[in-house]
Amino acid sequence: MGEPTPGALNPGVRRREVFGWAMYDFANSGYTTVVLTAVFAAYFVGGVAGGAPWATFAWTAALSVAHALVMFTMPTLGAWADLRANKKALLAWTTLGCVASTAALALVGPGDVALAVLLVVLSSTCFFWGESLIAAFLPELARPQAMGKVSGWGWSLGYLGGMLALGLSLGYVLWAQGQGLPASHFVPVTLLITAAIFGAASLFTFALLRERARPNPQALAQGGLAASLQRLARTWRQARHYRDFMWLLACAVAYQGGVAVVVALAAIYAEQVIGFAQQETMVLIFVLNIAAMAGAFGFGYGQDRLGHKLALGLTLAGWVVTCVIAAATTTKGGFWWAAAIAGLCMGSSQSAGRAMAGLLAPPAQRAEFYGLWTLAARLASIIGPLTYGGITWATGGDHRLAIQSTAALFAIGLLLLWPVNMARGERAAAQTPQ
Repeated sequence: MGEPTPGALNPGVRRREVFGWAMYDFANSGYTTVVLTAVFAAYFVGGVAGGAPWATFAWTAALSVAHALVMFTMPTLGAWADLRANKKALLAWTTLGCVASTAALALVGPGDVALAVLLVVLSSTCFFWGESLIAAFLPELARPQAMGKVSGWGWSLGYLGGMLALGLSLGYVLWAQGQGLPASHFVPVTLLITAAIFGAASLFTFALLRERARPNPQALAQGGLAASLQRLARTWRQARHYRDFMWLLACAVAYQGGVAVVVALAAIYAEQVIGFAQQETMVLIFVLNIAAMAGAFGFGYGQDRLGHKLALGLTLAGWVVTCVIAAATTTKGGFWWAAAIAGLCMGSSQSAGRAMAGLLAPPAQRAEFYGLWTLAARLASIIGPLTYGGITWATGGDHRLAIQSTAALFAIGLLLLWPVNMARGERAAAQTPQ
């Protein structure tokens, strides 16, 4: 993760607390790596759904339901957490929900489409709630000029956690295949490995991370949910005062849609289009995580020097190149190049976006504004994968055309990033009444 320097942290923040915060990225990354990307996604299409023409669309539809649930609930939950100062308690409940439902996915076998969809919706919803809540702690820990650096520490450690879960899973898969065991035997074990790592590693977060916010007595007297909804409505009415944050949200809707496609469909594309075997796909995603860790760590330092906007713009251009290569290549070697570039862009774009949102969020409304950020990301995660799945279904399985549409999402994100003025946005956030 790198060594946090005192100058990067807010007064009173200890290094071990930053480690505890970053360990949540370490804990939950196995879920995205194993469940959403490398193992269960491809198993759902080829094993659970039997390779049916609608299988890819069904997978993207299940994820879209989860994204929609989070999109409509997280802003209010964020506002409620700010008023009651209980981000950490909510984070504990969402973590428990994701760990339990991930372990329950081990019960899914061939033909259990309904059960698989239900558990994927539940586990993904809990995962995305937790992702937003942990992000809201970032501005409490890092000084504004070091927001990108500290965010990069978290993302890079997160990819290390993803590699641990995937590496242990890959080791078991290779052993199981050597014994002649089918996917219906070894995939459930990888899900139990992932759930165990998530639960165990998150204990560091709950032991070390402090809740620094203080409850709002007046809002609590009015009733938590009513006050949260009123505050969220006020935020939308005042959106003109946060126009740079709103431009960033619009940019996120576009580019996060493309990122969601890569997370949800990379393994499916590799196996259905390029011809990767399952163990080859797992190795591919493992290497992609190494590249993503390097991108998050390197850009975490670089974006504070380059400027967050320029850093994000560079990664979005890299994403366009990735999609073009993936759509054009017909060889495994060519797809390896696309995966390497995607990994670098994955870590850096996620780190830069989270840091920018923190800089443009008013200090007293951080969880609420990260709730709005989550709303944008979840909307993107509906638009991107569902469009991809719809194109493949309508065209009889044309994944290459679908990945070309993903390149367009990143290009639109670049255009929407252009009007963002970070200095103006930070001034607007600082002038918001506490």
